[in-house]
Amino acid sequence: MTTPPYEQQPEGPGYQPGQPDAQPQYQAPAQPPYQDPYQAQQAPYPGAAQQQPYQPYQAPAPYQTPVAYNPVAAYGPPPDNYLVWAILSTIMCFLPLGIVSIVYSTQVNSKWSMGDFAGAQEASNKAKSFAKWSAIVAGILYGLLIIVYVVIIVAALGAATLS
Repeated sequence: MTTPPYEQQPEGPGYQPGQPDAQPQYQAPAQPPYQDPYQAQQAPYPGAAQQQPYQPYQAPAPYQTPVAYNPVAAYGPPPDNYLVWAILSTIMCFLPLGIVSIVYSTQVNSKWSMGDFAGAQEASNKAKSFAKWSAIVAGILYGLLIIVYVVIIVAALGAATLS
């Protein structure tokens, strides 16, 4: 009967039973000196820019509930946009000034939501003033139209009575 390989004893010169096997001497190849990848690299030549050191990943700060900026708390509610007044002054009064009033009244909310609070207030004031001027100009024109009609009617009645 033969012995299995794992039970066989090595034989050879210098073998003594009960002594540990001699290990072969292994020589590792020479390696260049260790360079820390986290340190800044030397410039390859004088005057060359040095690389910034590698920054390993840093975990973000612990989660905090974001605080939303509330413009209502800082500046109060948005100014009135006078859109209804602008539309009515466009339909019933002087059309060119009414259209300008509509343009400014539609800018109020968009400027307020973008944080341009002074611009929103200015657009609100302009929308209001153009709507007012549209009503004033329409009143003046309607007044002149009534005066012209009265003069024409009086002239027509005067000419009819003279003939």
